[in-house]
Amino acid sequence: MPHTLFIADLHLCKEEPAITAGFLAFLRRDALKADALYILGDLFEAWIGDDDPDPLHAEIAAALLGLQQHNIPCYFIHGNRDFLIGQRFAAASGMTLLPEEQVVTIYNKQILIMHGDTLCTDDEGYQRFRRKVQQRWLQRLFLALPLFVRQRIAIKMRAGSKQANSSKESAIMDVNAQAVAETMARHRVNVLIHGHTHRPAVHQLEVNGQLAEHLVLGAWHSEGSMIRVSEHETTLISFPF
Repeated sequence: MPHTLFIADLHLCKEEPAITAGFLAFLRRDALKADALYILGDLFEAWIGDDDPDPLHAEIAAALLGLQQHNIPCYFIHGNRDFLIGQRFAAASGMTLLPEEQVVTIYNKQILIMHGDTLCTDDEGYQRFRRKVQQRWLQRLFLALPLFVRQRIAIKMRAGSKQANSSKESAIMDVNAQAVAETMARHRVNVLIHGHTHRPAVHQLEVNGQLAEHLVLGAWHSEGSMIRVSEHETTLISFPF
């Protein structure tokens, strides 16, 4: 049956080789059977520039490029960890970069896709930080720094993020229900797919007087997570690496 796959929050890094192996197996096993693959952010744990010579990046780019060679398109929406992925890596991996909010038409279904962090409006501290680092001039300044300086900055920022999150209530870091409904209403859709929160679930709600579906992808910590959309159903699936 024709279908399209969605994944997010793999957080690939050299410290987690099992997740990398699981993703490579997913590309060979599941993605090759799909009509298209959408990656909704945080493919990598961190990204300090397309010029980073990390061998993992080249390995993943080559694996993703294999989809293009089989005429399977791959689309990418930036996450909060890898928002600096640019056209150089996209070209190397055969991915098409999408804006942070995108409505796609799949099997006559209008689906809104995004990473999901902008929906966490109760976390005001994070939203202030996000607005700051999303400034293009600041990104250009950061990318102009020597690689070793960017690496040190990234390590400090990640440590600061972990410390800040450890003191936050769990509910604050989840999406805001009103923000979800308003975002779906603004785009006039009744299906939303995103990641970021690491809380896989399928939620039913009402948008513009119609029954709607809000699907959240899980993170690839101990198992894989994907959403499979076909003409007749939309399914959240977890699977072993």
